[in-house]
Amino acid sequence: MLGIHEIGLFILSGVLLNITPGPDSVYVIGRSMQMGWRGGAAAAFGISCGCFVHVAGAAIGLSALLMASSTAFSILKLVGAAYLVVTGLQMLWSRPILASSVDEPVRSSLRRVFLQGVFTNALNPKVALFFLAFLPQFVAADAPHKPLAFLTLGLIFIFTGTLWCLVLAAFAAKAANRLRRSEGAIAWINRALGGLFIYLGIRVAMLETR
Repeated sequence: MLGIHEIGLFILSGVLLNITPGPDSVYVIGRSMQMGWRGGAAAAFGISCGCFVHVAGAAIGLSALLMASSTAFSILKLVGAAYLVVTGLQMLWSRPILASSVDEPVRSSLRRVFLQGVFTNALNPKVALFFLAFLPQFVAADAPHKPLAFLTLGLIFIFTGTLWCLVLAAFAAKAANRLRRSEGAIAWINRALGGLFIYLGIRVAMLETR
């Protein structure tokens, strides 16, 4: 009805792509080790919301417009790269939050982790390129409702990805329960996450439109 074909292959491909280790997985694991399951879950949901921005953009044609405009692409690329690098530097300089810390700062940190997940994906033009290249392969050229088809496929992809990230968060949090009581271990996790964000920022800055 929506012009979607080979839905089974799409789901399988999406699951395989989601479970392939990448920056999102590393971010979820790092936050889980740092803040427990809640931190990993906040990161996972933030990443999913950031991905939805690109899915919606692909559905209404904004992603195609972004790819067609070198100026718009460059602006988004530079804003995203700057955000990632600044966030990475903040993580490098941040003070460790231990499992024994009071709840209020932790709740504030969870909001920050969620928003970092959102902006990391929403401001990354590479994610827009991925959805623009991946989703159309499973929608018929003569589909009567292409935007709805793109949105449906994108939501399926995000759903499976979120489930996988939550599983990662649970396992990482359980494995790192003792580490989260060590200020030195948390400091090293902060540095690893900060380095990851700076690396991603440099990669985004070097992206070129095709």
